[in-house]
Amino acid sequence: MTTAGEGALLVVGDVVTDVVARHRGPLAAGTDTAAVIRTVPGGAGANVACWAAREGCADVRLLGRVGMDSAEWHRRELVAAGVRPRLVVDPEAATGTVVCLVDSGDSAERTFLTDSGASLRLEPGDWSDALLDGVARLHLSGYLLFSEPSRALVATALASARAHGVPVSLDPASAGFLAVLGVDRFLALVEGVDVLLPSRDEACLLTGRPDPAAAAAELSRRVPLVVAKTGAAGAVVAEAGGILARVPAEPATPRDTTGAGDAFAGAFLAALVAGADPGQAAGQGCRAGARAVERVGARPPVHG
Repeated sequence: MTTAGEGALLVVGDVVTDVVARHRGPLAAGTDTAAVIRTVPGGAGANVACWAAREGCADVRLLGRVGMDSAEWHRRELVAAGVRPRLVVDPEAATGTVVCLVDSGDSAERTFLTDSGASLRLEPGDWSDALLDGVARLHLSGYLLFSEPSRALVATALASARAHGVPVSLDPASAGFLAVLGVDRFLALVEGVDVLLPSRDEACLLTGRPDPAAAAAELSRRVPLVVAKTGAAGAVVAEAGGILARVPAEPATPRDTTGAGDAFAGAFLAALVAGADPGQAAGQGCRAGARAVERVGARPPVHG
């Protein structure tokens, strides 16, 4: 096994193309709404990997599935971000695409239109125990739980990690998709996960509690460590049914909140790999989240 401060981070998750449309005010139904539109690489799993590399994790690896249409572009973008990609090219499905509608007003709130494409066609045959060689932590994107093939991959990867003594983290990914999947089913699927990284809405949905701190504490009776990302309120770290730390958010002027949670997760995991305690790691996560919301797109800058 690897020790703190050593080893790689392996991320398994979605690699998609984001079409980010920044508009101001409500959408005008039945006619035009002016917007600034950019096409950028995205995907929760890929974003987490890129932020972990940006935050100092020297060896970040990513397993994902893409279509032939943009496989080489995504590979180049990941390598440029410091990530070692293992991209399975799907012979049939196109790369997933997410249309991100971002209100460019004060809230910078976003709405997603999601076509998962090849990303949720990852399957157990794409996994190899050799992927864990030298790995200190495995992180799974919760989006993988929303299709049958990738659910089976999650079970395979989780079992392999447990057999090799590698701790596993998971981000639930989407309150909307969680509601469709069902809370009880989700909690059964993540049994054996060591760290859960829900958003405020996801934590509250999974417990039925309106207060994210109480929700995180309750979830930590099922998962050893729970870190609830609460946006402008920072983060709550819970363990064994109690609150371990409350971490304030970093000041920021938001332009685009897309990927803020991925930035938090990537920085948090990079800090854990380096040997930080959960409270310190959550602080690093909050700092990365603040930087993420001040730029358009979900990835960190490649330079600068």
